[in-house]
Amino acid sequence: MKNIQRITESRISDIAHLFDAYRVFYKMDSDISASTVFLTERISKGESIVFAAYHNERAVGFVQLYYTFSSVSLKKSLILNDLYVDYEYRGNSIGKQLLLKAQNFCIREGYKGLALETAIDNPAQKLYEKLGWKKDYHCFHYFWQVKR
Repeated sequence: MKNIQRITESRISDIAHLFDAYRVFYKMDSDISASTVFLTERISKGESIVFAAYHNERAVGFVQLYYTFSSVSLKKSLILNDLYVDYEYRGNSIGKQLLLKAQNFCIREGYKGLALETAIDNPAQKLYEKLGWKKDYHCFHYFWQVKR
């Protein structure tokens, strides 16, 4: 098992390169500076929770969780928004370890659960389902975007 730690403001530089690589994976331009600013804002404002997996003191993967709430159940939940493992370290169960860390955090802190969405062709779906995530078939997700 890799060493998994919660990222604080003082450790953002550990994962900025991974966050930037994650964005590039999703066809965004590389921008380490903007990635660092974004992560710093989220963590300093208490808007997200980030865990990083370390191998020999080097961050090799991360998961980022955002807060949300359910009016119907009157409970807090988390959105697993970002999960990324460095290409060099894939196939070593790091993604699984990060997912389990997020699940255990959710249990320990008393959240209702974790939500995530992923591309329909993402091979990680098998891992999500193996770890207990259930695919929604009863609803659609919509998104409205501001036109600029």
